[in-house]
Amino acid sequence: MGDRWATFDCYGTLVDWLGGMRASLARLWPDADTDALLTLYHQLEPAVQAGRGMAYREVMAETLAGIATFAHLELPQGEEDALGSSLPAWPVFAEVPATLAELRRRGWRLAVLSNTDPDLLEASLGTIGVPVDLRVVASEIGSYKPALRHWEVFFSQSGANRERHAHVAASLFHDIEPGGRLGLRCVWINRLAERSDLPRAGELSDLVALPDTLEALVPA
Repeated sequence: MGDRWATFDCYGTLVDWLGGMRASLARLWPDADTDALLTLYHQLEPAVQAGRGMAYREVMAETLAGIATFAHLELPQGEEDALGSSLPAWPVFAEVPATLAELRRRGWRLAVLSNTDPDLLEASLGTIGVPVDLRVVASEIGSYKPALRHWEVFFSQSGANRERHAHVAASLFHDIEPGGRLGLRCVWINRLAERSDLPRAGELSDLVALPDTLEALVPA
């Protein structure tokens, strides 16, 4: 039957992307409306990424410059890489290390499919402290989710059986919608109490109950 595989998005799912991004934007522009800047980031980043194989540090720098332009703000000198520089210190959600360790104890193989760079992901996984078996990183494959290349590379490199696999992610746009198009079992980590009609195999508010949820989806 083959190994059971759980693939994860990292930022927003394992690492607090929203909190890290909010803190960085607030430091750069303490008098601005941080929530409005976050909304602007979400609007601009997909267009920067689309069809381009650039490093994620460059994506963040270009998006940050776009925020400054659209919001009529001045980006402080020397802060062009503020987001890339701060990302390795963005906090891991509290339940993540224990959850991933428990999945490994139950025999699951783990992979991370991330819209980032190898060095940034390495830093975040070092903070999590639980080894993963495979990493698929946007800047190495020349593609950003929601394009399907991450999953194509994962299945090619892992040899995973789709019937023994589940994908776990917080982003509807980057992960749950394309995962649904591929017919994958997707577990939506809905940390923000959002609403969606997108099909998914499961929905959780955090990762605490994930081991039992995955066991129900893909029994040993």
